[in-house]
Amino acid sequence: MSDTTAHTRAATRGRRAGRSRRTAVVASLALLAPLVPALAGTGSSVASQAATTSAAAASTAGQRAPYCGLVWGSDPERTGPGLMWTGRVSGLRAGQHPCWDRLVVDVAPGAGALGYDVRYVDQVVGPSGLPVAVSGGARLQVTVNAPATSAVPASTLTWSGWRTFRQARFVSSFEGYTDIGLGVRARLPMRAFVLTDADGGRRLVIDVAHAW
Repeated sequence: MSDTTAHTRAATRGRRAGRSRRTAVVASLALLAPLVPALAGTGSSVASQAATTSAAAASTAGQRAPYCGLVWGSDPERTGPGLMWTGRVSGLRAGQHPCWDRLVVDVAPGAGALGYDVRYVDQVVGPSGLPVAVSGGARLQVTVNAPATSAVPASTLTWSGWRTFRQARFVSSFEGYTDIGLGVRARLPMRAFVLTDADGGRRLVIDVAHAW
């Protein structure tokens, strides 16, 4: 075999080997190509799941249980205006609870149904529309659908060192309705309801929580 022929065959074998290697590399890349978007999708999914988990954790952390488990609000507490009681409002008294302060409006026995309207107001007012000064960072106007005895106008209660209550003050009794101003530390959750006494009298109870 001549030197020229041997050299030609060696070159041919080299070119074939090079084409084989290039074909193998191309085939390998072709096999990997479908995996690239799949892997990218997996990373996106993991990131999305992590973001969702973080958002849920932040939401849970931002929520806290209501104070003392109370689910009260600060919207008006009231009955229908047509509920009237013939017994007279006879006095005010107050007490402290670990979670709230309580005002009790005592009402003598009578007939009918005791209605009320308890709400936060900017200013406590009387029948004339003039403001009545009541101490506190926020004020509740308490309207009892019952007349008052002559002794009640002298009733003003002031508290020092109580967590919520500051002052309760008789405002007026007019045409079967009695108004009382209740000053509290701030606009806080509250509730109002009526209890029946053993003698048939009624008690309007107003509870104002110490915190939200």
